[in-house]
Amino acid sequence: MRNISKIAAVGLVASLALTGCGKKHDDTSASGSKDVCKGFTDSSPVKLAIAFDVGGRGDHSFNDAAYTGAEKAVSDLGASCIDAQATVGETDAQRADRLKQLADKGANAIVGVGYLYSNAVNEVAQQYPKVNFLVVDGFDPDKNANANVAYDAFAPQESSYLAGVAAALKTKTKNVGVIGAVPGAVIDPFMAGYKAGVHAVDPMIKVQSKYIVQSGDKGFNDPTDAKQIAQQMLDGGADVIFHAAGLSGAGLFEAVAAAGDGKWAIGVDGDQYGSATKEEQPHILTSALKRVDTGVFDFASSVKDGKPQTSYVSYNLKNEGVGLSYSGGFIDDIKAKLDGYATKIENGQIKVPTDPKTVK
Repeated sequence: MRNISKIAAVGLVASLALTGCGKKHDDTSASGSKDVCKGFTDSSPVKLAIAFDVGGRGDHSFNDAAYTGAEKAVSDLGASCIDAQATVGETDAQRADRLKQLADKGANAIVGVGYLYSNAVNEVAQQYPKVNFLVVDGFDPDKNANANVAYDAFAPQESSYLAGVAAALKTKTKNVGVIGAVPGAVIDPFMAGYKAGVHAVDPMIKVQSKYIVQSGDKGFNDPTDAKQIAQQMLDGGADVIFHAAGLSGAGLFEAVAAAGDGKWAIGVDGDQYGSATKEEQPHILTSALKRVDTGVFDFASSVKDGKPQTSYVSYNLKNEGVGLSYSGGFIDDIKAKLDGYATKIENGQIKVPTDPKTVK
């Protein structure tokens, strides 16, 4: 597991680094070195379709990590691919319609990026039994499991715990923060893990915590509000702030960079040091990696092999599905301590909480 930071994260750095500044680009090349999802070819063993979550390509996070997985599927498996964007505030019916359009175009492997696709995939999968589906962070909404649906279940609380440890070891003010997109089963583990990691080092450190919204998906695509929240935390004494809020994290990076020396941000999902601006990079302490790219590639590979994934597929510290990045070298001096905590998580000595309400 230790090498995830230096080796496994390289693909994410290489792809996300070319996204440019910390704001979402309008062009479709925003997420990587090239646009590989240009259409299906008849000879492709895997016709992969990526249905993006809110924020889409260029979010330097969750969606871009999924696209990185698609790029690897194209280069290593001979797959061809297409993609489709989402908008804020969509209904399940709109998501289902998007999935149907992708299936009708010939996709035999469709990825719904984000838990919001769970209900739509459950409906559409029954209508397209020969198409394989993956929902990242998804769940089966009923008791009738679909034989052609898989759900990637990550353990973000584990990488977030390590991010909290790093924050606690680096804070000078004994005051840190965490910004979440919206309360719920997907984001709460980030919040809980981070706070638990901070307090494992020093229970006296203050942890400021706030969600951007209380419901809906706007919190994943609202850098303006995220920047305001980050500024409030900085004004309140925080010198290290973590986010689990997709594209909204761009607002955090802007606020921390403007605050000057000694102020840090912690990224999420991908290695966000690579996608930060030159002004922001000196303030990106680390990123809590969530290897969505690995999940997408593994799914595509299973389809090519004729043994498509089904049910829940787990990714955690032990199998390198989550971890920390070391880009910038800002936490190299505490790596031994971080590895120590990681080992205890892997062997079960540390049980990382997933509910923020249970963390003191």
